[in-house]
Amino acid sequence: MRTIRHRHHRRSIPAIPALAALAAAAVAAPLLLTATATPAAAAHPREGRLAKELVEEVTARGAYRHLAKFQQIADANGGNRAAGSPGHAASAAYVHDTLKKAGYDVSYQDFDIYEAHTKTEKTTVLGDQPRELATAAFTFTKSTPAGGLTAPLALARVDETPGCSADDYPAGAFAGKIALVKRGACTFVEKQRAAAAAGAAGVIVYNHSGTTPVRGGFSSPSDGIIPSAGITLADGEALAAAAAKGEVKVRLDLDQEHVRKTTRNVIAETKGGRPDRVVTVGSHLDSVPEGPGINDNGSGSAGLLEVALKLADEGANKKGKGPANKVRFAWWSAEELGLLGSEHYVGQLSEKQKKDIALYLNFDMIASPNPVQFVYDGDDSDKTGAGAGPAGSAQIESLINGFLDKKGKPHEGSDFDGRSDYGPFIENGIPAGGTFTGAEGIKTAEQAKRYGGTAGAPYDPNYHGAGDTLKNLDLKAFDTNLDVIAHAVGTYAQDLSSLKK
Repeated sequence: MRTIRHRHHRRSIPAIPALAALAAAAVAAPLLLTATATPAAAAHPREGRLAKELVEEVTARGAYRHLAKFQQIADANGGNRAAGSPGHAASAAYVHDTLKKAGYDVSYQDFDIYEAHTKTEKTTVLGDQPRELATAAFTFTKSTPAGGLTAPLALARVDETPGCSADDYPAGAFAGKIALVKRGACTFVEKQRAAAAAGAAGVIVYNHSGTTPVRGGFSSPSDGIIPSAGITLADGEALAAAAAKGEVKVRLDLDQEHVRKTTRNVIAETKGGRPDRVVTVGSHLDSVPEGPGINDNGSGSAGLLEVALKLADEGANKKGKGPANKVRFAWWSAEELGLLGSEHYVGQLSEKQKKDIALYLNFDMIASPNPVQFVYDGDDSDKTGAGAGPAGSAQIESLINGFLDKKGKPHEGSDFDGRSDYGPFIENGIPAGGTFTGAEGIKTAEQAKRYGGTAGAPYDPNYHGAGDTLKNLDLKAFDTNLDVIAHAVGTYAQDLSSLKK
């Protein structure tokens, strides 16, 4: 998952040690239920045959082998599986070849990405006693001239949407100056564009919390209009206070190289099924450069792969035995760079091809070590953030909630905040849904009571770090979300009628 830049009956299978320990813990733990059953439970009283069989066949043990493979690939390729790297290429080849053997129509979709290499990132407050501030160049920023950009600061208005719109930049006050903007409410691209439109020669964004500089960025070098960097909350407030009393000059010195690379999505679909009723299911396959990305998002990628293989075992690619609707699985690249793989995919579809997609299911981080069971809030019943998804999204949420209720699994809503690959689908009016178990957010005391785990700690303390390994997963949460994927894929592959209810 990118940083905003803006069990029931199964066949008996010997358990791997981690899963054996998990099973013991599950027996000892009290059963947690939602406070009240949602209307979804009544709306979906029976599982279809295919959904029921997939839920029975898909196991955490089966999917764990794919997680182990992703870890092995990262270990052999510098510790990561980042887009454009040998580790990602090997991961894509593993998924591609595994599905090819299972009988799917599989293809690669290549596209270009850029990698940013920062050589210089400095902010110096000039005066009788110059001082240098901790600075983080934005990813894909425009570089300053050699020797830096020296100019007075101009303060963007601080309100509920600081520096996000033209009226935050008084006319004539920013020409040739460096805009000082507080973080929050809109994307870094929007802040930069507003500052540039006001005539600013550069922009410095200060943090809204914490003690570290803002680490922002853009999706590609073409977004970098003026030199842009981040500083800490304390430094930003000190500069703002000084600039409010009189002129403050700073030198912003940024030097960043942008290297073009090629990466690829992996797309696999059933041989049969109605091509005008496509059930699309996706997860991103790339990690960040800092670690192997086994939870983020080896977990979703492994879950999709295992469900696809079991769907093939059910005859999905055999003539006369396939599901009623075509099922398309996608492993996106460059999600961590800004949803680039899914954006590229949706962007090259014709209008008819977009209309042929009945829905999109997204699974990004489903085995967080301090998990909460989040379900994307398709109907905006939580009344937070971005609002409801396109028509049909509420029904997807209802189906997932109903399944979790039936299994006695607690869950709660999560806003469509644009941090994962459902984004491009929603923007094109395609209903979407899915689950995840949390990233860098902090687990509340109430959540710890409902789900277990540690209150006051991140859902994934290894998020975007070297510790996101095979050793730091919650396999019980993984197992629950595998069931969700299997149930949703099995249901929609055979019957889309619930999308209209």
